[in-house]
Amino acid sequence: MRREPLMERPESLFDIRLDPRDRSAAPPPEPPAPSRKPTPRPKAKAEPDMRSAPAPRRGRSDPPPRRGGGRVLFRLVKWGLILGVWALLALAGVIAYEASKLPPMQTLMIPKRPPTVTVQGANGKTIATRGDMGGVAVPIGELPPYLPKAFVAIEDQRFYSHFGLDPEGLARALVTNLTSRRLRQGGSTLTQQLAKNLFLTQERTASRKMQELVLALWLEHKFTKDQLLDLYLNRVYFGAGAYGVEAASQRYFGKSARQVTVAEAAMLAGLVNSPSRLAPTRNLKGAQARANLVLAAMRDQKMITADVASAAQARPAQLARAGMPDSSGYVADWVMDQLDSVLGDGELPGDVVVRTTIDPALQKAGEAALEDTLAKSGAKYGVGQGAVVVLDPDGGVKALIGGRSYADSQYNRAVTARRQPGSAFKPFIYLTALEHGLTPESVRDDAPIQLKGWRPENSTREYRGPVTLTTALALSLNTVSVRLALEFGPKAVVQTAHRMGISSNLDPNPSIALGTSEVSVLELAGAYTPFANGGLGVMPHVIDSVIGPDGKPLYERNVTGMGRVVASEYVAMMNHMMTQTLAAGTARRADLPGWEAAGKTGTSQDYRDAWFVGYTAKYVTAVWLGNDDSSPTKKASGANLPVEVWSRVMKAAHQGVPVAELPGGLRSYGFGGNGYGQPGGTYLPPADLPDDRPAAVVGQMPPRPPQQEPPMTLDRWFAETFLGQGRR
Repeated sequence: MRREPLMERPESLFDIRLDPRDRSAAPPPEPPAPSRKPTPRPKAKAEPDMRSAPAPRRGRSDPPPRRGGGRVLFRLVKWGLILGVWALLALAGVIAYEASKLPPMQTLMIPKRPPTVTVQGANGKTIATRGDMGGVAVPIGELPPYLPKAFVAIEDQRFYSHFGLDPEGLARALVTNLTSRRLRQGGSTLTQQLAKNLFLTQERTASRKMQELVLALWLEHKFTKDQLLDLYLNRVYFGAGAYGVEAASQRYFGKSARQVTVAEAAMLAGLVNSPSRLAPTRNLKGAQARANLVLAAMRDQKMITADVASAAQARPAQLARAGMPDSSGYVADWVMDQLDSVLGDGELPGDVVVRTTIDPALQKAGEAALEDTLAKSGAKYGVGQGAVVVLDPDGGVKALIGGRSYADSQYNRAVTARRQPGSAFKPFIYLTALEHGLTPESVRDDAPIQLKGWRPENSTREYRGPVTLTTALALSLNTVSVRLALEFGPKAVVQTAHRMGISSNLDPNPSIALGTSEVSVLELAGAYTPFANGGLGVMPHVIDSVIGPDGKPLYERNVTGMGRVVASEYVAMMNHMMTQTLAAGTARRADLPGWEAAGKTGTSQDYRDAWFVGYTAKYVTAVWLGNDDSSPTKKASGANLPVEVWSRVMKAAHQGVPVAELPGGLRSYGFGGNGYGQPGGTYLPPADLPDDRPAAVVGQMPPRPPQQEPPMTLDRWFAETFLGQGRR
């Protein structure tokens, strides 16, 4: 018996030996002769006729042999099962690995958010909040039924039927994104959003997505659907720093989430899709448009009737005006700026409470005084803005109003703005003169003066001749101030002002006598404070303490100040001179019965700025009025509107406070009495009452003197050449 040769290589996967079914058909056998019987032969496998034509080779498109095809199918199934098992094991391994990187599940129930800074007044009452805020959790059973339904309608229609993942939603989102060729729709369930937004970081990685899926399955196993929805509503972010439906409702509508209307519920549900972009405080129209989509979805899903949806769409949710911030916002913004300096750079350890020096009642009084005065007389005098700062003798800020309306403008005119103080700067010139040997009774000429073509004059162009320093300061005579500045040097005046507390750059030229260098309201108030406390320098401050999340203090103020900056005898002289400003000078309209008070008015060129800084032994108050664009007012001077605001604020500040004398014993000195100003008197001055007007200036103001270069030395040459020091 002949065998076929083995035509395969040892490493071949297939047996290519011929099979009878692979042979070509042979010619039919000849019939046996009838006379002879065939000799019986043993049965054997038919052998091919090697003379016949060779079998055609199978092409690549021919079907595989029947017996070989079964083997291939078996092997494909076997390897498919093996690969599937390995894939499942690999997936399980990845899931287990990502799950192992998650923190303990119990810690995930504490939502992570940026820290909240609660700003309190000196009495412990909260006056403002900064950073993100979390509202008190409201059980889902206490919410209106349409509120949680709104979230289900717009975010996850099959929330109550899926197991944490929604295959149908995922498929729909995939088709939508593929057909639009961009990411337009997501397939995350509320459970996945709960894991993604509250428990994990916002990075877009495969690892984070896997952790999200693990958490979603765990959440579905751990909680009921209503519990999940409760967690979601009380922890999700709604924009404008509000976490949780209660915080969002209070922030936007000024009411509890228990009381929201259908339209308000729809707006809240629409915000979670894009809270930063849709926050109604910055995009009310966008939030209302999104709310209409939520109402339509609720109507289509039979959660509300068509009539209810139409009514809610006709009257969309609005922001509550009562929830708008007041002037305490200026304080809170400044507190946030100061935190780094008292705590050091770096992230806050968590929610903190900042106790400030602010007196909430006095803050409200200052806000009302400024707004009422501008509402009554602002248009008449062409004044649109103002600022008020009240300090105690230690430099603690008791009130700070940085503008007419914080809701309209958050620019802090009390701290950030720099304006020309005009004659309100003159006390530093007179203090310099006293420290160089003059007295309040020293005499100087009130007469025209000329300096290289520059002639500063009194605004009335009237001159009194020889006058005492007391009279010159009370009547704000410009020529005497210039003479004193030239007599003792502008640099000496600048040094005095900086020593008293002015921190802004001051130009040491003769025009400084007219208050042409710009300062802030806060620093000018601080620079007057040594006159009120007996000569001690102060650093205006607003933060008393900072309490950390564990209730322990992170900071407690124990700075005593800058020490003595003015000798007590000069303080007494300055207080004597500046009381005359209120008794018979430009601030005669000031109304503070029973108290010794002193101060100085100021009006800059073209009536652009109007000032009054006045003080008692208990408080120092600085008032500025003007326009943000520095446009001239309609003759608003320090003698009119600022004095009116000052009088209202100081009356509120001294309510119930025991009367105290100014440092220097003014009553025994022969001045003072029972107060400067008549109770109930009018603010409209008689014709002969001195006013504070801008100086009349002829010619160009003297330029700033050039700074002399120090002589070149070897050390200076090396530092500038190789170290880059001294270059701008």
